[in-house]
Amino acid sequence: MSSMASAAGTAASGGWQRRLSDLLYTRRGLLLLALLGPPLLWFGVIYLGSLFALLANAFFGLDDFTGQVVREFTLGNFVALAEPANRDVMLRSITMALAVTLACMVLGFPLAYYMARHARGTQKAALYIAVMLPLWSSYLVRLYAWKLLLAKEGAISWLAQQTHTVWLLDALLSLPAIGGPSLSFSAIGTFLVFVYMWLPFMVLPIVAAVERIPASCLEASADLGAPPRTTFWRVIAPLALPGVAAGSIFTFSLTLGDYIIPQVIGDSTNYIGQVVYKQQGVAGNLPFAAAFSLVPIVVIGAWLWLARRLGAFDAH
Repeated sequence: MSSMASAAGTAASGGWQRRLSDLLYTRRGLLLLALLGPPLLWFGVIYLGSLFALLANAFFGLDDFTGQVVREFTLGNFVALAEPANRDVMLRSITMALAVTLACMVLGFPLAYYMARHARGTQKAALYIAVMLPLWSSYLVRLYAWKLLLAKEGAISWLAQQTHTVWLLDALLSLPAIGGPSLSFSAIGTFLVFVYMWLPFMVLPIVAAVERIPASCLEASADLGAPPRTTFWRVIAPLALPGVAAGSIFTFSLTLGDYIIPQVIGDSTNYIGQVVYKQQGVAGNLPFAAAFSLVPIVVIGAWLWLARRLGAFDAH
């Protein structure tokens, strides 16, 4: 009897599993909902919910006497963004993000193209490791290592003395907009560290895009008599544009929102991330910090729109 009961239980268990399997097989929409429902729910509740909460706080005010958030609708925080000091912060941050993105493009594209088209075997593996190796260490370790390299007594100053190029270093540091007492306290140093930090995020998407370019396209261009320069601008560059766009989204957004590198390497000037950090920290002006934190979101949205208008996300 016990064996018969066990067999009946197994059959019943297999019966509902089979019915569930048949239901999911015949109704593909239900299967898709079961697979995507949990992550979409998490994304909608946690991510979008926190984003809307942030947006809501940007329309609140702050009581000057108690320092408490006043939940009354106001546009005062957005009006304050138009003040000259805040405009300078936004312009400085966007300029730095653009400069870092452009530098990563210039440095990353030749390396990515070589890795995708010419490197083979051990050499290709070594190049991948060299590009990804900085990502294996802590962000702060890399940052403070660069702090030591850029210091007055650091390796870069020593190398400049040995190569008799101290005059060039002093000339760069004397520039009013980007200079400072040393590379470790200047916009130039901030720029160098940003490029070092985010360069792998530019190289890897470009490698993936270039590897997808059919070799027949390059061969056809050469057979038709096109010189290498024409092949690059008319064939390679348009087909690699999605990778460049993807990498630029990483480098631009990461630079625009970072506040640790300018805090450690930069001079006394502020960037968007620093203003948000200070306002929600010591100053305690959470509504203004929320309004300022929406600036990178709007800028990144405009960046994505421009990339889409340029056809960066079209399939080739």
